[in-house]
Parts: sequence; C-alpha cells; structure tokens
Amino acid sequence: MANFAKPDVPRFSVDVYQNEYLPEGGREVNAIVTVTATGGGTIGKGPGAAVPGRRPSAAVALMVDCSGSMDYPPTKMRHARDATAAAVDTLRDGTHFAVIGGTHVATEVYPGGGRLAVAGPATREEAKRALRRLSAGGGTAIGTWLRLADRLLASADVTLRHGILLTDGRNEHESPDDLRAALDACAGRFTCDARGVGTDWEVKEVTGIASALLGTADIVADPAGLAADFTRMMETAMDKEVADVALRVWTPVGTAIRFVKQVAPAVADLTGRRTEAGPRAGDYPTGSWGDESRDYHLCVEVPPAGLGREMLAARVSLVVPQPDGTAQSLGAQGLVRAVWTDDMTASTAISPQVAHYTGQAELAQVIKQGLDLRKVGDFDGATAKLGRAVQLASASGNADTAKLLAKVVDVVDAATGTVRLKTRVAEADEMTLETRSTKTVRVKK
Repeated sequence: MANFAKPDVPRFSVDVYQNEYLPEGGREVNAIVTVTATGGGTIGKGPGAAVPGRRPSAAVALMVDCSGSMDYPPTKMRHARDATAAAVDTLRDGTHFAVIGGTHVATEVYPGGGRLAVAGPATREEAKRALRRLSAGGGTAIGTWLRLADRLLASADVTLRHGILLTDGRNEHESPDDLRAALDACAGRFTCDARGVGTDWEVKEVTGIASALLGTADIVADPAGLAADFTRMMETAMDKEVADVALRVWTPVGTAIRFVKQVAPAVADLTGRRTEAGPRAGDYPTGSWGDESRDYHLCVEVPPAGLGREMLAARVSLVVPQPDGTAQSLGAQGLVRAVWTDDMTASTAISPQVAHYTGQAELAQVIKQGLDLRKVGDFDGATAKLGRAVQLASASGNADTAKLLAKVVDVVDAATGTVRLKTRVAEADEMTLETRSTKTVRVKK
C-alpha cells in the first residue's frame, strides 16, 4: 500500500499480474499493472461540501459551443444552457470556475475580465443568469476555446484544473494543425472531458481532445440528455483528489519498453507520452485520481538469458512530478519479473489478465477499422472486422459494446463472428459505437 501523507486523499496500491516464465531465448515480458486509489472522497459532495484545508483546491472551465449550428433545432441551445447550469449547480463551494462561449472566437461568459469566480450560492446564481443570455451564431474554432480555458485556469493557485467541452459541429474555422498546437500547449496543464451533441460533429476530433487532455469522450445524441451527462461529469471532477499522477517505469540496462497502454476503463496508448525521469526511468501521465482503479498493460523486451536465470524486468511506481524537476512519490510500487525455464507448460501459459486486455485492445482497433472500411464502401472488409469485434465482445463479456455492434450488424453467430452488415444504420448508432469503442470491461480476477 502507498503511504501518501495527507489525510482524506486516496491511498494508492499497485498490483502486478503476469506470467513471469519465458522459454530459453525468450525476450518479451507482458504484465497488467492494476493501480487502485482508495480512501479519498470521504468528506462529502455537492455544493457546500467543502472542508477548508482538507479537500484539494480545484478550478473548472466550462466551454459551451455557441456556433450557429447550435440553433438547429432551437432546443439544442436551450439544452446546452440548462446542462451548463446543472454543472454549475454541482460545483463544490470554493471551486474556482469560469464559463466560456465558443464560436470562431472564445468569449468569457462568466465571470469575465480574465478572472475565475469562486463557487458559492451567489456566484452560481450569477453564472446561471449569464448563461440565459447565451445565443448561437458564428463558426467553430475549438483551439481558441482551449487556449482561453488554459489562461483562465492557470490564473488560479489550485491543485486540480479541469475542463468540460461541448461541441455540436466540426472544427471548421481553424486548421487541424492549429487544434493540435492548442492541445500540445494545454497537455499536462489541465484535464478535459469532451462531449459531442447531436450527429454533426467529428468523432476523431472529440475523442482526440479527450485523449490529449486525459479526459473522457462521449456522444449525447439527444440534446435532452445533456443536463444529466454534465451533472455526472462535474460530480466526477469534484471527486478527484490528486492531480498529475504519473506511472513511473524503471527498467534495468539492456531492456526496452515496447509499449505502455491504459486498458481499463478505456484503451489509451501512453507510449509516446513518456517523459524521461532519470537514468533508465520514464514517466507516463495518467491525469487526476479520486477513488478508482485502472489497469495498464506494460510490455518490456529483455535481453535473453540462460535457463534458471531470473531478473527484474521493470519496476512500476506512482509519482506526482513537481515543477522543479523532482517528483513526489505516492509510495506504491510493483515489480515485473522474468524467469527463464525449460518447463514448456509454464513458459507457454498466458496470464488471464494479459489475454483479456489484449483482446479488449484488439476489439477497440477492429471496431474503428471496420467502421472506416464501411465509410469508404469496402463492405467485405467491414464485415470481417466487425465480425471479429462481435466475436471478441462476446468472448470477453463486453455486453455494452456487443449491444452497440448489434445496431450496426446483424449477428448470425457471435461465437464465430459471423455477421451481416445492416443496410440502414442510424448515424447516431454508428457514431456511438465509434466514440465508445475504446471502453473496456474489467477482467474477472
């Protein structure tokens, strides 16, 4: 167990699941690393629940699409206003916050003047009055929204910084490079959940924003569902206790990390996000944590060794990097081992956890490939990929994904992956499957 010193914040633990046995000459070591945070979030939730000096300080920026398309139908803008008001109502007292209206420019809706407000009964009411004046008109340049959110969030001396972004359209008024530059500038400075409302937005844009900023992405096909979704998002944000946690992986001389992926509750490849952390160590960002558990797949290449030899392939720990280049340890660590044996039964066995999450990662991949092939008219290729997805979802017990797939294909035999593409598929169903394709089910331990 971790020894994180402050009271009322999570204790962290690390558990490693692997088959450490390799055949003679074997070099690839796979392990599932489960990180669990427990014991935080016990102080109370909702408005007025803050306890000075005991909860981490937080700042939240709400970015609301106000482009012209939000007026079609007219109820969409109303639902967006109501959802943002519901999120404001969910803010914990003492939380710094701002509301941003997003078009081809970013506008400070509340409180204005380059400031953040501090949540309390009066400021919540003021913010909701300001929201009533929001109207639709203009284009979409999401990078400008994110940059304004970054400036506002940075103005507060707080521990946790988070954004919530809503869009209903494509990012047509800035280039993909402009959006990527904004995401690069904001990465590591705040986390952000992104939502697409309706069906006229681009899935890869919304999921790309959430991925870059270590948040969640989802579709709200019916604008009437926005208020409930925004409330859930804000409740989750208010439950976070520790910001900027990194998975630190140390490996001995001669080893190489092939990849580090989050595999639950959703698939996210962290390999390319490594920052060096001293000799043979690197940090992989995981974002903010409350009471929760996540799984990571670590694949390490080790130098071959003779039978009977044993080595430490990797050491995994949890840290919070500091601005001065140091890091605060969260106390927990796990060890990944390699043992060479001539016992073929031992060396060929696959860890159930590794097998499960390898299948979940493949499931996310073949769904995306199948939908892409369907869009370009390669129906045979799409059928093969989506059939494999049905097979994987069935085998792993991923019932939610199986239900989404059944809206895109007719399932003849789930066990063999035999399917037929549906001739007519609602755009919302296809977008929901694509947006949620990375969501996984936990392995049954």
